[in-house]
Amino acid sequence: MTTSTMRRVAKPSVVRIRRGRTPGQRVGFWATTVGKYLTLAIAAVVTLGPIVVLFLVSFKTDSEVLTTSPLQGPSSFLNFNNYIEAFVRGNMALGFFNTAWILVISLAGSVLFGSMTAYALDRFNFRGKRLVFVLFLLAALVPSVTTQVATFQIIVNWFNLYDTPGAAIVQFVGTDVVSIYIFIQFMQSIPKSLDEAAMIDGANRWSIYWRVILPLLKPAIATVVIIKGIAIYNEFYIPFLYMPSDQWAVISTSLFHFQGPWGKSWEIIGAGTLIVIIPTLIAFLALQRFIYAGITRGATK
Repeated sequence: MTTSTMRRVAKPSVVRIRRGRTPGQRVGFWATTVGKYLTLAIAAVVTLGPIVVLFLVSFKTDSEVLTTSPLQGPSSFLNFNNYIEAFVRGNMALGFFNTAWILVISLAGSVLFGSMTAYALDRFNFRGKRLVFVLFLLAALVPSVTTQVATFQIIVNWFNLYDTPGAAIVQFVGTDVVSIYIFIQFMQSIPKSLDEAAMIDGANRWSIYWRVILPLLKPAIATVVIIKGIAIYNEFYIPFLYMPSDQWAVISTSLFHFQGPWGKSWEIIGAGTLIVIIPTLIAFLALQRFIYAGITRGATK
């Protein structure tokens, strides 16, 4: 049978299926389609609307902000004075520097301790293992706000880390239950026969973890680094509460300082907000395929 013959044979069946729909089915189909795209359009407007307003405001002068509507464009999109003033006078360079090294140390600690904990829970059989899983689950379900008083007492009185970057790093590393579960999901897909083969070759548990398991966890590590990294970058409460000194200002608290001398300068605030948003936006757009692929691969065995 030739290709043209197959097309002639296939077309009537498609037509019959479409003509076989009742009026109610046609109305339901179009209502579902219109509702789906209408919902997506509304979500896009709600999500992108504030960003568009910030973008337009960041290029306006003070008089334009007071005399024009938020959605009206500026007189010139080459007015970068607001960005320069926000970056220089807001001392955002220091905020980016502090955020960068705190982020690197916290991510390294989260990957190391999270993968080691997952390795112990997945590969070792010990008394109380199920109880440990239950406790980790309860820790993930308890709202962090309810434990802030106790956490503050521990950080200040026990560890003596108040007004130091260590207060933030300890909390970023030590409260990362989600990363542990991500590593466990990935580790369960790694056959235990690899561990047994390495032990036959004379490797101990540490060598198996470091040379066999950890390299195979690269997709999980990428997922944890992206998700955890964006969360640390956007974190405001912990740096604001535990690192009040200006010398330890991170990018989120640097942006908060705009409420002072720039409290009514919306063009400066808009420019500073976009400076903060741009790195995370670029990182997410560039690495989103690793997020989706990592979560999907971790959910299947």
